[in-house]
Amino acid sequence: MDSLTQIVLGAAAGEVVLGKKIGNRAMLWGAVGGTIPDLDVLGKYFLSNIDNLAFHRGISHSIFFSIIGAIVFGWLIYGMYKSPYHKWIAIFCRGLALVLVGFAVNFLLRLFFQNAIAPTLLIIISFIFIFYRTSKSRYFNENIQLPEASVREWQWLMFWALFTHPILDCFTMYGTQLFAPFSDYRVAWSTISVADPLYTVPFISCLIIASTLNRSSKARRFWNYLGIGLSSTYLLFTVLNKMNMKKIYAESLQNQGIAYERFILSPSILNNILWTCTAESKDRYYQGQYSLFDSQEIKFIPITKNHEILDRLDTDSTIKTLRWFCDDYFNVVKKSENKYQFNDLRFGSFGGEKEEELEFIFRFELTDQGDKYQMKEARGGPEEGREREIFSVLLARIKGN
Repeated sequence: MDSLTQIVLGAAAGEVVLGKKIGNRAMLWGAVGGTIPDLDVLGKYFLSNIDNLAFHRGISHSIFFSIIGAIVFGWLIYGMYKSPYHKWIAIFCRGLALVLVGFAVNFLLRLFFQNAIAPTLLIIISFIFIFYRTSKSRYFNENIQLPEASVREWQWLMFWALFTHPILDCFTMYGTQLFAPFSDYRVAWSTISVADPLYTVPFISCLIIASTLNRSSKARRFWNYLGIGLSSTYLLFTVLNKMNMKKIYAESLQNQGIAYERFILSPSILNNILWTCTAESKDRYYQGQYSLFDSQEIKFIPITKNHEILDRLDTDSTIKTLRWFCDDYFNVVKKSENKYQFNDLRFGSFGGEKEEELEFIFRFELTDQGDKYQMKEARGGPEEGREREIFSVLLARIKGN
């Protein structure tokens, strides 16, 4: 899921564990814990493109990391509050949390605005002002009241903040290496989009209300649990909705006489109404979209596999990683003499009624260097400058055919 959603989930988990005892500090540290697994994105600065693709949602999103990380980070937080420099450490951590929230907000704004610089700057300035005022009153004008929590309580808080992160990610299509480092199997239940306002907005609204109430207040716990309950209920709806979609697609494929070996479903971005199905037959794929508001038959578009145009399909390390990543749902397009586009078909396309017009959401640029393939670039989402156009197409398609 997107970073903002993981921050909210981590904060809510922190509130459940220690909110009554230490107040909003529990939400703050829960938010930090909920963000830590996604710091694996820093791998892009020291790993190759293909290695970074395998690294993301790897060890940092595992049960193993949740346990070890909880022990280490819980001990560090406990030690920080016992340190004579805890004031400055706390200010640094609050600033880091502010930066992470800023990245999350920028990610969401770019989904809706072609140029998100102005609204992002406005939000950042607001965050900096709030950070300055709260830090000044908490750390420089008053006696600091340290939280009374044991090292085990901090570790328990961090465990739930870390553990709920990969569990939620398992519900997306991208996949999570939950059992790393013992297995690279990627758990991907694919019931919810990586960003879904119906999951996040009610959740964050309840959390904000809870944060304004006294830590010993029953109303505070009510609002936090209400947010958890609403988001969990919606998540359950996505599971049931996928079961319904699976039945609809299976019947439609059968009615249209399409012989398939397997198929996979995924919800489109920002909603759980419009779904994409990719079905595989012996020599091609079939891709179709279905909205809960559709009144016409699903139209399946045949997609040529083109697997044969890649040499070393079963031996090249880059191709092996890409095939593992997309669960072997892929086709290849030759761009020039030694350049290829490797399309991950699990996520569907932006639209089009002919195969050559399809623009796949997840795609990789490959260069054949003679003895091996090199992944030059991984692309997800629309080309820069087309966000508004694609969003309009998505909105129209959600409304039904």
